[in-house]
Amino acid sequence: MSSGQSPHLSAAEQILRDLGISTPEEIDIEMIAWHRGAKVKYRRLDDCEARIVGNGDSAIITVDNRFGPARVRFSVGHELGHWHHHRGRSLICRSEDIEKGSNAGPLNPERIADAYSADLLLPNYLLQPMIRGLAKLTWEEIGKVADAFSASLTATGIKLVETGPVPSLLVCHSKVGRRWFTRHRDVPWRWFPRDDMDADSLAFEVLHGTISRSRRAKIGADAWFDRLDAPKFDIFEESTKINREALTVLTIEDEEMLEEEDAPRRR
Repeated sequence: MSSGQSPHLSAAEQILRDLGISTPEEIDIEMIAWHRGAKVKYRRLDDCEARIVGNGDSAIITVDNRFGPARVRFSVGHELGHWHHHRGRSLICRSEDIEKGSNAGPLNPERIADAYSADLLLPNYLLQPMIRGLAKLTWEEIGKVADAFSASLTATGIKLVETGPVPSLLVCHSKVGRRWFTRHRDVPWRWFPRDDMDADSLAFEVLHGTISRSRRAKIGADAWFDRLDAPKFDIFEESTKINREALTVLTIEDEEMLEEEDAPRRR
């Protein structure tokens, strides 16, 4: 850490603070890239979604121009994450490498680049005051934050699950099974989502049926977790369809589910 860096800011957030950015509207990803010595170009890419090529302190970031604005912004931030953390390495980023949950592993280069991009586009020093009083994590609330920061629903959902005030998980399924998930720090690891999607869940209709978003509803935890004690608990689920995948917010309100297994039970 440099002498002028705040211990409470990530490297990406420190860059924003150094640039004097104090509102979400001021987060200009191309300007930030230029500040970091990288020029951004947009064109069709057939072998990847984004890439960065560097020489010394300068780089060219190329992003596939067929994606939407929010996704493109995240991809630029992702490549800046590689520029910060993995300079000198050859990395080509495919669609399946970008905007994923934390189960890829904290040392995975793509996960590190995702976290850097999320901190650039959804910096905690601007985000946390906005969501401090959030009582329920719904796709409506995620959408409001995404709009405020010009970020994608996926990136915003991941950020709010991981750093927000609501104990929850975000689970992504395609028609062949679970693709990835992430969780709030207060959700014990024993609550590991099933690979398959329960046919009785509302998310099943979002993934395989005709609706694009389900209502928020209570469901038995055994629909999502393959554990002997799951049937005695209820959770809340709400799903939305993004790019032929179902993203489901699972909210845990039962405090017993949040206790570690070796913790004493309340009487």
